[in-house]
Amino acid sequence: MGPHRKALRTTAVGAVSATLVAGTALGFAPTAQAAPNPVRFVDIAGDGGTVLKANVVTPAGARGTDRYPLLVMPTSWGLPQVEYLAQAQKLADSGYVVVTYNVRGFWQSGGEIEVAGPPDVADASKVIDWALAHTPADAGHIGMAGVSYGAGISLLTAAHDKRIKAVASLSGWADLTGSIYAGRTQHLQAAALLDGASVVTGRQSAELRQTFDDFYSSNLAKEPELIAWGKKRSAATYVDQINENGAAIMLANAWGDSVFPPNQYADFYEKLTGPKRLEMRPGDHATPELTGLFGLPNDVWKDTERWFDHYLRGEDNGIDREQPVQLKSRSTGGYEGYPDWKSAGPTDRKIALGGSKTIRANVNSGADGGVVLLSSILDQVARLPPMASIPLLPRRWAAVWQSEKSATAQQVRGTARLHTTLTPTKESGTLVAYLYDVGPLGLGKLVTHAPYTFHGRTPGKPFGVDLELYSTAYDVPAGHRLALVVDTVDPLYIEHNPSGAQLTFSSPANDPSYVSVPLREQ
Repeated sequence: MGPHRKALRTTAVGAVSATLVAGTALGFAPTAQAAPNPVRFVDIAGDGGTVLKANVVTPAGARGTDRYPLLVMPTSWGLPQVEYLAQAQKLADSGYVVVTYNVRGFWQSGGEIEVAGPPDVADASKVIDWALAHTPADAGHIGMAGVSYGAGISLLTAAHDKRIKAVASLSGWADLTGSIYAGRTQHLQAAALLDGASVVTGRQSAELRQTFDDFYSSNLAKEPELIAWGKKRSAATYVDQINENGAAIMLANAWGDSVFPPNQYADFYEKLTGPKRLEMRPGDHATPELTGLFGLPNDVWKDTERWFDHYLRGEDNGIDREQPVQLKSRSTGGYEGYPDWKSAGPTDRKIALGGSKTIRANVNSGADGGVVLLSSILDQVARLPPMASIPLLPRRWAAVWQSEKSATAQQVRGTARLHTTLTPTKESGTLVAYLYDVGPLGLGKLVTHAPYTFHGRTPGKPFGVDLELYSTAYDVPAGHRLALVVDTVDPLYIEHNPSGAQLTFSSPANDPSYVSVPLREQ
């Protein structure tokens, strides 16, 4: 398809506005409270001598012979170096030396944006070197933490710097390609959010600008390069090194993260062999951590401090004896603990997708995943996910299957999976699958969704489709139905349906179609 310039411009304007509002608000956070610990604003020479603007917060009354655990915190994408100052003060109160720094290419730091490339990883190690030389930091007790961009850099550095003993990676990514190119589909609004923010607050490298342009253009010839570029910047690529180095890894994410969906974190968590913890909560990208950046009580930051207290200070606070997978339902707001990810939803309910349904492409049926950031924030604060009237969805553009009413509540936990047989009329195409909780009046509340794109298929020849929907925790009330809806257009994504394309979904007797929904044991 084309570059979608008009849609991109519209999305980018909203994305940049949201980012600047958040950044401006965060900029005021440190002024809302007193600063009892000494704070220094310093310049640190990063990789190749690039100047990194940093804050250093040390415990009050530290003497020359004292040594404290060190925490290094790279900033989020597009946010200034004061982002973590409220949390840095709290951590310094607890006995940490905290160095937060603006990553290269953003705000006053030098260089160009590398998107967690090798220079960013080398920068983090240079910051550690500087802290050990210029602060009362203990070389044997070093951790890293960050939100979003800082989370990704922290994980990558743990793979390359053996000095790091613990990491808290909050709303980050382990698989960059699997985040913004999941289902072989460009996540348009997520990319526009990152692109627009970096244009306003940073300096894009020529490589980054070309990467964004190639991403938007849907040039399949560039696909292998884009995948390789993302793989180099993904902690999942280096999971064996992380396991060998032995750092204790805490991962936290939101169910509705529209930039880094939760599946890739859950998959990465399962591959870790050292001390580990996975926390999932309602919200969108970085929203579960937001109040903590203002210095307000916050579950994510509380557990982050407990994680470091145990693995860097040796405090026996019990976090190592808790169930390592902690999930907070979008429906009840309560926490649930599990010994591993798979135990959250051990029972699969298969809903048959019988018959044959044909839909026409190029029109949004009315079912969609919402708007980047806004929709999942509404779900977080008001439990209002995107909704659609299932009976009114036009069957010309939407395929719909519904289950029977359930006599009991169904607690969806984990990753729903779609399996079907697809026959296209064109060699390329995009579909988006949505799972809805449907009430008595036919109003569907979005439980989860995911896109899927194919290329190089023979028109008229059926093939199997297996698609993982985004992981979630959602309670479907008794008496409600589950509905699977499939259409071809969603504003969140770039679609690849040629004009006039049609998609036919069938369920052969020897390979029946279904959606498998993971349910918690009751």
